[in-house]
Amino acid sequence: MVLDLLVIGTAITLGPLHNSAFILLLSSRRGVRQGLAFLLSWLANLIAVIACVVLLTGGQPPARHSVPSTATIAAKLAIGLAMVLYGAHRHRRPPHPHGPPRWTTRIDNASPTTAAGLAWLLQPWAMVGAGAATAVDADLSTLTDWLALTGYCLLATLSLIIMEMYTVWAPTAANARLNALRGWLERHQEQLIVTLSLLLGLYLMARSIYQLVA
Repeated sequence: MVLDLLVIGTAITLGPLHNSAFILLLSSRRGVRQGLAFLLSWLANLIAVIACVVLLTGGQPPARHSVPSTATIAAKLAIGLAMVLYGAHRHRRPPHPHGPPRWTTRIDNASPTTAAGLAWLLQPWAMVGAGAATAVDADLSTLTDWLALTGYCLLATLSLIIMEMYTVWAPTAANARLNALRGWLERHQEQLIVTLSLLLGLYLMARSIYQLVA
């Protein structure tokens, strides 16, 4: 479980879409406050999903090869397959120019509530779903699993935390470097989405198949 959460959390935090949007928020008129609203909403969403899983399982993992355990593994396999198909589809489709989303033109006037809602919209729900399916195996009677779940939520938020803190401590330098990073993310957005989808999807499929036959 720990390895799976580490891989999924890393894939989430590297996603280009939410990182680009977050940099835009940070460079706006009330950037630090909007960024904090986005960050807290993002983290709260992850915690809420994990909390729902824990409530459903009672903090006890299902018995191995039981119906709930098999269903959870099958769900991860389906998510992995969907991600591979999605990545392959985006890789095959012809490139086409696209402008920035319409909401970017209104970013300066956005409220913290809007920033928080944007975090919910940009959450990579397939990856979050894979994390939730993995959390089914958490045994909350052990400190290790508590730390694993906490670490997963923080890891999936790590890029946002770093950028928020950088902007607070060195706003001028952060603005220049983060905007350069945003430009790079936008130029390589398709490649990053395809790569993350294929790598994580193949990983989830391989792990799920192994767990089903082992």
